[in-house]
Amino acid sequence: MPDLDPAPSRIDTSRPHPARVYDYILGGKNNYPVDEELAKRMLAIDPTVTTSARTNRAFMRRATEWLAHAGVRQYLDIGTGIPTEPNLHQIAQAVVPDARIVYTDNDPIVLCHAEALLRSTPQGLTHYLEADVREPARIVQQAGEVLDFDRPIALSLISLMHFIGDEDGAYELVHRLVEALAPGSHLVLSHATSDVDPKAGEEVVELYRRSGVTLRPRSRTEVARFFEGLEPVGSGLVRVSDWRPDTSEETLLPPGEQVTVYAGLARKR
Repeated sequence: MPDLDPAPSRIDTSRPHPARVYDYILGGKNNYPVDEELAKRMLAIDPTVTTSARTNRAFMRRATEWLAHAGVRQYLDIGTGIPTEPNLHQIAQAVVPDARIVYTDNDPIVLCHAEALLRSTPQGLTHYLEADVREPARIVQQAGEVLDFDRPIALSLISLMHFIGDEDGAYELVHRLVEALAPGSHLVLSHATSDVDPKAGEEVVELYRRSGVTLRPRSRTEVARFFEGLEPVGSGLVRVSDWRPDTSEETLLPPGEQVTVYAGLARKR
């Protein structure tokens, strides 16, 4: 188990952090005024942000439920964010009680709340790593103490990679993580886009830049590159509101509303 003693001095409250901004948008209270300010400015530019965030959470639940019913018993969730119930392990372990989950994030405030992420079923196990997606080798090595990389794992990258610029090798990072997975593993990924409103997208990118945070929305074609070499599951890569493993299921989005996030799930052969 990780050391759960928080280190308040390590939490930078002088600039916003994506995990805390996301927490505010979802109605959480684990954020600071600097996060609230950025979130409010972003909502003024793009009012669909709240709907996109909530629908993104619904996609995570739907995808995790599908994976659990498909028999997946190992999950590596990178960019976990501040706990918001139901958490991934609660969803997976409700179906497969012996599921093992490793959560990873680079924000110390998430560590302060990691106890909520470690309430596993007696049969299963949850673990938390403080690490950055830019450290794939380190993540794989440390997660390997809990997960068996010779068996299928679901790699979850929910609303994470749009905070990684092309200059930081976003595609290479994901491909290196996928390469470490056994055949039969899955990639679950959602990603912000400017396809719906390019002008608003540019304004939000600039807003984040002035706050010292990288934001790189990508087109559908660009997001599809993360899934190269993998076999799509269900609807393939679609707006997050439209993803479903079974075409008989209804959309996740209320009628007349828009989302600015793509999502997909794919299997490694």
